[in-house]
Amino acid sequence: MSRRVLCIGGSPCAGKSTVAERISKEYGAYYYKVDDHIDEFINLAAEKGYTTCKNCLVMTPEENWMRPPAMQRDEEFDIYDEMSEFVFDFLDKIDSDFIITEGAAYTPKIIKKYGIQEYITIIPTLEFQISHYKEREYVPYVLKGCSDKQKAFDNWMQRDILFAEYVRSECEKNDIPCIINDGLISKDEIFEKVKKLFGI
Repeated sequence: MSRRVLCIGGSPCAGKSTVAERISKEYGAYYYKVDDHIDEFINLAAEKGYTTCKNCLVMTPEENWMRPPAMQRDEEFDIYDEMSEFVFDFLDKIDSDFIITEGAAYTPKIIKKYGIQEYITIIPTLEFQISHYKEREYVPYVLKGCSDKQKAFDNWMQRDILFAEYVRSECEKNDIPCIINDGLISKDEIFEKVKKLFGI
């Protein structure tokens, strides 16, 4: 029996999980949300001696969020590279012939490395990203301990938009579909776009 894996990458706070959950419910696909396991994967990578994952586990919020956003962005890509083997080990062990999986960890580079055939990305505009991050209840917890919480939040937002811009450029170079969520397009419209791209 052939196995079908639909993979949605992109950047944080873009609407990936909303689409994936709906595909799971309407089409019976197993939903594998990478973010639900990200702490576990980072710890496994750190235990294996991968430098960036080891370092991120011991950094304080101040050390992390008060750095230049471009540095944070580069580190995020390194973390995803280092933990990718564990992401795909988990995927390989899922007992299902139809899977929808999503996460910013699915970068174009990683997807190419692991040979995933059905892959699209969703990224937000800066305005949409910020408006939705402000609704997330975990934000104050993440920034706790920062000397300047507004600056830390601004750096975080800039990190993620730099991440999104790089993903978009890689998608353009490699003919990978990239949906831009500006908040003006409805959830139904995004869902229909994704369905069409995946042919479901």
